Amino acid sequence: MKKRRFGIGLLFLFIALCTQAQNKKINAIQDIKNWQEELNKEYKNRATSPLKPEDFKVFVGHSFFDIDTAYRVTAKMVFTKDATEIPFKTTTAKVSMHTKYADLFFSIKGEKYKLSVYQSIDLMATAEYADYLFLPFFDATSGYETYGAGRYIDLRIPKKGNKIIIDFNKAYNPYCAYAPYFSCPKVPAENELKTKIFAGVKYTPNH
Repeated sequence: MKKRRFGIGLLFLFIALCTQAQNKKINAIQDIKNWQEELNKEYKNRATSPLKPEDFKVFVGHSFFDIDTAYRVTAKMVFTKDATEIPFKTTTAKVSMHTKYADLFFSIKGEKYKLSVYQSIDLMATAEYADYLFLPFFDATSGYETYGAGRYIDLRIPKKGNKIIIDFNKAYNPYCAYAPYFSCPKVPAENELKTKIFAGVKYTPNH
């Protein structure tokens, strides 16, 4: 009888864990959909959009890869000690100053990867973006399915701990993908992923 009760308990625990995992996935997908809607809304608004005036006639929204939660991963942060200022080359003559915040270690579909994440010196001095983290990266889709100069992901410093979620479904193009007069930080060589990230914003002639 005790064995039977134990078996039933394990079954209910398994069902509860499956339900929790499914709900977590549903919430993640909705979060990504909300992000996509906000991004398109921002780009359609002439006050906040990087689009050239003539592009508003043809822009109906970004082309996205299908949402895939396999590209939403938890990374371990190894914090940078005694971080110094790093001059980032940009797509113009300007230099963008950053510090390296941490190295991020994570896995995608069983393969291990590492990226570095940075803080903008200018944004660190603001109240709104003091906890903003800048994650630029290349992957094997860059120059093919996605923008050739790489993509960006916005992150925030976690309130505690050394874990952070990287959602590649929220990878977007730098503004210079839409207009050449924007000054965009170039992706450091250390942030090239030797794999194809089929997530986030694609790049097409009509964006």
